[in-house]
Amino acid sequence: MQMLYISLALFLLANLAVGMWRVLRGPGVADRMLAAQLFGTTAVAILLLLAEAAKSNALRDVALVFALLAAVTAVAFVKRAWSMPEARDID
Repeated sequence: MQMLYISLALFLLANLAVGMWRVLRGPGVADRMLAAQLFGTTAVAILLLLAEAAKSNALRDVALVFALLAAVTAVAFVKRAWSMPEARDID
């Protein structure tokens, strides 16, 4: 079962590589922010898988902190983009 968790974590890590391409090549600011949110969500998933594989409560705590940081980052982006008309590039 431990090997399954590690394999899934590696698959999610490969998913992050695809997300990095979207951050670098994203057509708009919102697309890049959503890809960055993908990093936060995937990091939480990877940490939870590794926590289960290693039976580590500390990794679960770090995953919770990452989830909170991802939520705060999304709110900060929306507040900033809402106040800056040039950041809203609607195509």
